[in-house]
Amino acid sequence: MARHSSTVTLKLLLLLVLFRFSISEIIFEERFDDGWQGRWVKSEWKKSEGKAGSFKHTAGKWSGDPDDKGIQTFGDAKHFAVSAKISEFTNKNRTLVLQYSIRFEQDIECGGGYIKFLSGFVNQKKFGGDTPYSLMFGPDICGTQTKKLHVILSYQGQNYPIKKDLECETDKLTHFYTFILRPDASYSILIDNRERDSGSMYTDWDILPPRKIKDLKAKKPADWDDREYIDDPNATKPEGYDSIPKEIPDPKAKEPDSWDEEEDGIWKAPKIPNPKYKGPWKPKKIKNPNYKGKWKIPYIDNPEFEDDPDLYVLKPIKYVGIEVWQVKAGSVFDNVLICDDPEYAKQVVDEVFANREVEKEAFEEAEKVRKAREEEHPRDYMDDYHDEL
Repeated sequence: MARHSSTVTLKLLLLLVLFRFSISEIIFEERFDDGWQGRWVKSEWKKSEGKAGSFKHTAGKWSGDPDDKGIQTFGDAKHFAVSAKISEFTNKNRTLVLQYSIRFEQDIECGGGYIKFLSGFVNQKKFGGDTPYSLMFGPDICGTQTKKLHVILSYQGQNYPIKKDLECETDKLTHFYTFILRPDASYSILIDNRERDSGSMYTDWDILPPRKIKDLKAKKPADWDDREYIDDPNATKPEGYDSIPKEIPDPKAKEPDSWDEEEDGIWKAPKIPNPKYKGPWKPKKIKNPNYKGKWKIPYIDNPEFEDDPDLYVLKPIKYVGIEVWQVKAGSVFDNVLICDDPEYAKQVVDEVFANREVEKEAFEEAEKVRKAREEEHPRDYMDDYHDEL
């Protein structure tokens, strides 16, 4: 009977898992396998100025899987812009999960590694830095000081950056960036499947006025007692306390043999601090039974706040784009995902990171080769990969 019960339980769990995945939706997923050029359009933005970079279809120099290719920025001090059109969707009444991976193989010096999600009609051949977007997410690095993780949301035609100072990864290994936005306007930001931050659109972006504001007219009540400790009213000063001298003659001192009382006067021992002297008497402190805590200005409803229950709803997304500028090129973008199931996104990361140790070993070996070449001649090269877009 127990064995039969266990079998039934396992079947029910399997059915629940299958049911969950059957109702979840993968809106867009790009692993950049063969045929990716038919899904992505390279923009001609900045081409006439000679400032447009290109993309290489490659696994990079130290991928955990040489068959797992992405697209890598190619050409230093260039602008890079490429986009893919997807089936238009809305995140109204459902969780939105945006995720992708990036590996900065280069010493980027200064540049972006973010992606954009765009709405409405976009001329993909002209897609560039001035093209409106609904969300921008990902790292931006410049020197040793700037290692920012952008989360910029568009609301009623205006862009709002997150108010928090979030930091991205800056090493040369693959990292996954995940943004989850829920119907209650709460969000989570994950890096490599670990939550880096979370909060609410209501508080972490200056989109709407705050729900509550400080009551500037409020004053601390006259009877508010914010003394945590008070003098013990029952304490009494010990008898004779005030007669204890601050200093006493040194009992170990002796009159010098050469002391001449007629010439030097009466010898007196030097003074030393009296160990029995405790300073002016003070009653001991006790917990104040009337203590109410530190008074704080109360918050009141903000008369300027007007709720928008659709605050979390982005304009329907129709395109995914990469639009960055980099001083040094060499960033590998891959594993772009839009779905409504955080668990599926987690599985994608786990799948790729199954080869994490292989990637680390490949990176360490590549570093040895790089250092050996640098000893022979100045470093001014980049492997010429294949399948340029």
